[in-house]
Amino acid sequence: MFKTIKAIFSKFSRMNKIMFVILIAFIVWMVFFDENSYFIHQELNDEIAELKESTKYYKKEIEKDQKMIKDLNNPKLLEKFARETYKMKKKNEDIFIVEFDTITDK
Repeated sequence: MFKTIKAIFSKFSRMNKIMFVILIAFIVWMVFFDENSYFIHQELNDEIAELKESTKYYKKEIEKDQKMIKDLNNPKLLEKFARETYKMKKKNEDIFIVEFDTITDK
């Protein structure tokens, strides 16, 4: 293999050899060491994909919250939400919270 490379390389003039070495060094520099290298671009593309996924998630959350805000304009649904979430009650009303033990000892 090295003989064929040497044979091909020997056909070039001295100037072409220098330019070839410079070209190879430039390509290696751009792919591995440069600030805008191929690997950094891959990392940035992965980060962009993650951010796009998170924007989709947050858009869905915003839609859910907007629906909840719209629903909470109804006084009956607001009362239901307050009772279920914050365990609020009306005056002169007792609330009993029943919890079941799901773990059974044998």
